[in-house]
Amino acid sequence: MRAPRGLTRLQLAVMQVLWRYDRASTAEIHQELQDRRTLALTTVATLLSRLEKRGLVERSLARRPYVYRARVREDEVRAMLTRDLLELVFRGDIVDLVDHLLQGPAVTPDDLERVRALLAVRERELEGGGGR
Repeated sequence: MRAPRGLTRLQLAVMQVLWRYDRASTAEIHQELQDRRTLALTTVATLLSRLEKRGLVERSLARRPYVYRARVREDEVRAMLTRDLLELVFRGDIVDLVDHLLQGPAVTPDDLERVRALLAVRERELEGGGGR
C-alpha cells in the first residue's frame, strides 16, 4: 500500500499508538492519547472512522469493542513525510535538508558520530552498486 498524503498530527498520533501496540480498541487509543492531550472518546472514534475510510486502518468486525490495526507501515509514512519535506521545503536539495538538521541546537556529538557511521555505510553501498 502506498503511504498516505496529508495526515494531521492527531491522525499521526493515532497511527503511532497502533504501530506501538499492533492492535488497540478505541478506548485503549483514547487512554494512550490522554497522556498528551485532552480528547473526547468520540473524537478518537471519529479519527479512526476517517482513517478506516482512507484505508489506513482496519477494524476487526468479529468482536466488540472493535479492535483496530494499521494497514500502512510506519516506515512508509516516514518515507512519505520525509519526501514531502524535502520537496516542499528544501526544493529537493538533500544537502540543504541535512545541513538544516545538523544546525539544530539538539544535535549532540553522539548524533554526529551516528551520522558519520550512516554516511560510511551509504558510501560503501554506492561504491558497491547497492544504490537505491
